[in-house]
Amino acid sequence: MQIYNLDFTEQQIREAVAADRLLSMEIEFSRVCNFRCSYCYVDEKVDTSNELSRAEIKDVILQAKELGARKIIILGGEPSIYPHLVEMLAFLAENCLDVEMFTNGSGIDKALAAVLAEHKVRIALKMNSRNEQVQDKLAGKKGAFHIINKALSALQEAGYPSQELFLAVSTVICRQNIKELPAMWQWLREENIEPYFEIITPQANALENSWLGVGPQELKELFSQLSAIDQKKFHRNWDPQPPLVGNKCMRHQVSCVVTAVGDVMPCVGVTIALDNIRLNKLGHILKNSEVVNNLKNYREMIKGECKSCEKAAECYGCRGAAYQLTGDYLAADPTCWRNAAGK
Repeated sequence: MQIYNLDFTEQQIREAVAADRLLSMEIEFSRVCNFRCSYCYVDEKVDTSNELSRAEIKDVILQAKELGARKIIILGGEPSIYPHLVEMLAFLAENCLDVEMFTNGSGIDKALAAVLAEHKVRIALKMNSRNEQVQDKLAGKKGAFHIINKALSALQEAGYPSQELFLAVSTVICRQNIKELPAMWQWLREENIEPYFEIITPQANALENSWLGVGPQELKELFSQLSAIDQKKFHRNWDPQPPLVGNKCMRHQVSCVVTAVGDVMPCVGVTIALDNIRLNKLGHILKNSEVVNNLKNYREMIKGECKSCEKAAECYGCRGAAYQLTGDYLAADPTCWRNAAGK
């Protein structure tokens, strides 16, 4: 089974951890965004005046490559409206790095879709509902539904999805869409689009919008229902466990996040700034971080129900949820139905 953004095997991760190397790096080119998603991990009041220059972005990408990274994952803000995206994609291609981009599709027209296809960029298109009103409400933008679907059409016209052109749909599970998700999952499978469904990390905007919330037992039922659909209709077998449907997240073993202002964090949920790339090299930051070392040594360091769970050897819950809800990134995941609090 592949884990962490569908791309690395457990053996590859073990080898990277043993060699103290990266397999990927997530990076924000900018936090500028034209959507105001109700669940977004980026605070709306974020300052964008001190963002990394193109030279700084390129430099830290090369540092990640030197540490073994084979894939760069572009986050936002909204990367498709970043004015230097095409330049950055060419730079990544020149350095033989795989690229994955999470996007709401705003800037994806026929021309950009062709560039994305040329560079074989793996696309995760953010789509939370096939209902226009629900999608627009969750995105905080009237017309979001049409923007997303127009981007999907442009990508399909450019050849997505195919064996070489990976296309996923990134969906957060919330109160407003939970009933339609089984049908949406099946539709995506039939379209050969990878469904990337995940539990909302309770931080930033999501904390302000409690109306999004879904309880652990409902999540368990949904995961089980989606697993049954995959097994029965698509001959895919996986064991339901949070926070990613049909997948596992242990990204802290082999990845990190560099924010648009250069802060290095374990992931977008564990919002602990380990250091800044303007002050120290990426390798130095990761090697000397107590947080990173604790997460790599998770079997010894994880606490509570997550430590004693029958899945402890292959899962440590959502570290972001643990940190955001308890203040302790090593605490048991409060959103997991396997934990006593969720039963």
